[in-house]
Amino acid sequence: MSESSSHKRAKRAAAGKSGKTEVPLSGGRRLDAATKRRATEVERSGSSDGLEKAAKRLKDSKKPQKILQVPQNDMKKAAQAMRKVGVKGSVKNITGTKRQSV
Repeated sequence: MSESSSHKRAKRAAAGKSGKTEVPLSGGRRLDAATKRRATEVERSGSSDGLEKAAKRLKDSKKPQKILQVPQNDMKKAAQAMRKVGVKGSVKNITGTKRQSV
């Protein structure tokens, strides 16, 4: 299934000018966006399974800052998924107006 336009837009914004999108990880996986210090994963599905997989990709990125970007309704569920996987970082809403530390 192709990415939605809002997913692509959030990914590009997270990468910024110096970052990259679709950064390769081990096991044939890809991280949505990364800069020198920050890893960002955009997950719009809202499913617990999808959020946990995104958190695992963040964990495997080895970057000091990890951000899981989700729709505002899913922020609590995303924070729980990060805790379950054992990732410390932030959960942000898609527009970037709200942030929650995990």
